Amino acid sequence: MTPDRVNQPRGRAPGSPGGPPGLDAQTRGLVRVAIAVATGDTAALKERLLGARAAQTPERWVDELLLQSLLNVGYALGLQAFAVWRDVSPAPAGSETLSHEAWRDWAERGPRVCGAVYGRTYHKLLVNLRALHPALETLVVVDAYGKLIGRDGLDLKRRELCTLAEIAVLDTPRQLHAHLRGALNTGSAPEEVDEALALVEQDVGAERALRAWELWADVRGRNLGTRKSERGT
Repeated sequence: MTPDRVNQPRGRAPGSPGGPPGLDAQTRGLVRVAIAVATGDTAALKERLLGARAAQTPERWVDELLLQSLLNVGYALGLQAFAVWRDVSPAPAGSETLSHEAWRDWAERGPRVCGAVYGRTYHKLLVNLRALHPALETLVVVDAYGKLIGRDGLDLKRRELCTLAEIAVLDTPRQLHAHLRGALNTGSAPEEVDEALALVEQDVGAERALRAWELWADVRGRNLGTRKSERGT
């Protein structure tokens, strides 16, 4: 059961003036797009892309979400999502070249961005990656976080909300636990995470979403309890 969602006052949407704290309309539209990307439902995705435009979600946010979705859901679903998006919105003007000279910038930016997401568990992440395969640390920190997630166009807070939504759909508990923490580390309020998970539940059903809510209860208790304790000392 999700009491924060159930007990919201009727008649006011989360994030609206005078309503309970939650996602603003533009971010809500983006998160709903992320969920549809992960489910692979192209009809729902097109409907939500149109809904995001109606909510005035910036098109660059959507572009950046779909680029980072390649990391979360894989190229097959990510490229499928881009094809649907291009039916709704034309490709942005101009071009982006592959600049190998920018590698040093990515190498500097990656640890900073990844560290912001993982917080005090960042160094544990590096140890775990090295134990899995020697190439993974560079692929994750430099290529994923430095080259892609650290791009301009979408702030890290919204990136993490979309990431946790996609991962919740995919039902990968260990990664979801990390990115639930990441959402708090990058500035999301608990109520914003509540709403993101509630949106996931609408698509995957209560039974499948239960594990995500259980993980969130654990993260919320551990992290928010620790922060309250630190403020009290």
